[in-house]
Amino acid sequence: MEDGKLTVRAVERALDILLCFTESTELSLTEIAGKVKLHKSTVHRLLASLEGKGFILRDVSTEKYRLGFRLWELSANLAQTDDPSLLLLPEMERLRDLVGETVSLYVRDGKERVRIQAVQSSQAIRRVAPVGARMPLYVGASSKVLVAFGEPMVVSEMLLDPEWPASLDRDLFVQQLQETKRLGYATSVEEREPGAAAVSAPILNRAGRLIAALAVSGPSNRLTLEKMQEQAPLIMEAAKRMGTMLK
Repeated sequence: MEDGKLTVRAVERALDILLCFTESTELSLTEIAGKVKLHKSTVHRLLASLEGKGFILRDVSTEKYRLGFRLWELSANLAQTDDPSLLLLPEMERLRDLVGETVSLYVRDGKERVRIQAVQSSQAIRRVAPVGARMPLYVGASSKVLVAFGEPMVVSEMLLDPEWPASLDRDLFVQQLQETKRLGYATSVEEREPGAAAVSAPILNRAGRLIAALAVSGPSNRLTLEKMQEQAPLIMEAAKRMGTMLK
């Protein structure tokens, strides 16, 4: 049993090392050890194992590490499946050209939502949306969509969450979810950050299961509530069309 625990811990630590490279392309042993909060000798052994399997590469001249080609092989196989971030990209570009604002795709991951794809607005003043960014599920148009159209247990878990922000009204959040279900879309104006607004609709696959939230975002002085209500039918139609492309 103890050996099993040690094995699982080693796997978790190896995965933590790989996750260090989500924000950096190259890291030294010292930098990695600092990020995962482990002794350098432990990290060195894990890196050697990852390097042996091709998941990590070491530059002999700089002694720095970067992701290996084995991960590219895995991602290539992912691209051959119904990966919405790739499959829906042309439709996202079409919607961006139609509404003139940044278009994003979000999925739920635990208590957070993650932006898995984005098409930036071509306007000089625009909302920049970095792929991979994580945001809480408590606020924002896409959060409301992912919770409202997700599994019922998600709502219960959130409302009972001991980490629920004290500044947020649970009853108001429930009302917003009900309104989102009724309208088929959600809006937000400066809920998460000043000067930003967004409108979002659910992408349901052919079986009716929620896959992602499609969002249009921009500066709140340009993307007003009236403007978002005007664009909502276009976004819902685009989301519906995207859903027919997914199993």
